[in-house]
Amino acid sequence: MNGLVFGPFELAFAALLVLVNAVLSVAFSLGIHRSILIAALRMVAQLLLVGFVLGFIFTSADHWLSLLVLFAMLVAATFEVGSRQRKKLIGFWHYGLSGIAVSGGTMLVAAFALMTVAGSEDWTAPRIVIPIFGIILGSAMSASSIALNNIFEGVSSQRAAIEAQLSLGRTRREAMAPLMQRAIYAGTLPVLNQMAGAGLITLPGIMSGQILAGANPLIAAQSQIFLMLLLCAASTASVVTAVWLAAKSLSDERERLRLDRFRVKKG
Repeated sequence: MNGLVFGPFELAFAALLVLVNAVLSVAFSLGIHRSILIAALRMVAQLLLVGFVLGFIFTSADHWLSLLVLFAMLVAATFEVGSRQRKKLIGFWHYGLSGIAVSGGTMLVAAFALMTVAGSEDWTAPRIVIPIFGIILGSAMSASSIALNNIFEGVSSQRAAIEAQLSLGRTRREAMAPLMQRAIYAGTLPVLNQMAGAGLITLPGIMSGQILAGANPLIAAQSQIFLMLLLCAASTASVVTAVWLAAKSLSDERERLRLDRFRVKKG
């Protein structure tokens, strides 16, 4: 058995389930039907395009093309993290903060992962580098997005309490510590849940994919363990970086809170 193959009929049936969700949203006035449909259409277009592009890159085995793809992935992840925030910083720093947080943890952990498998003769091949980098980047992106949204909203809503502590001589770090801890916890919670439920509650993606492709379940489990540890490291590093930079960006050298650095929404 070479794994499951999903044809047009199976894909159409899965799409029908998404349409049912959209109908339920309309029926119960949830207001998420538009987001569901746009996300589904975007996902289909992106994956088909990526499948075509990766097929070409894997065939050519061009390392420069691989680097170009990795850079494009980092740019896209940076934009996604920045665009998901309800509160946005003024100027380029908003996306700069997102880029530093996402790229730092991802590149360090991805480099460690590739060095770990360097014994393989094809460890630099695009078919190895791009999937590993993409999986790690996706986890770091989601974690950073949640953490940044949490810290921005928390500082904005707790402005009076933070300024009161600053007026009493507390440092920025001391005044924002509870909010920073809460944001870091919120950002790392998804990957912690994944690790806690792996095997007992769910069979994660890599393990399920390898089993469906006919791999030995024990070998598949080892691959998944390796990957989950990498995701935890990347998510934590990205979240801590994102929250620390966010707290720093919302204060100045005189330890004053600077919510005027948030972009004011028009209308």
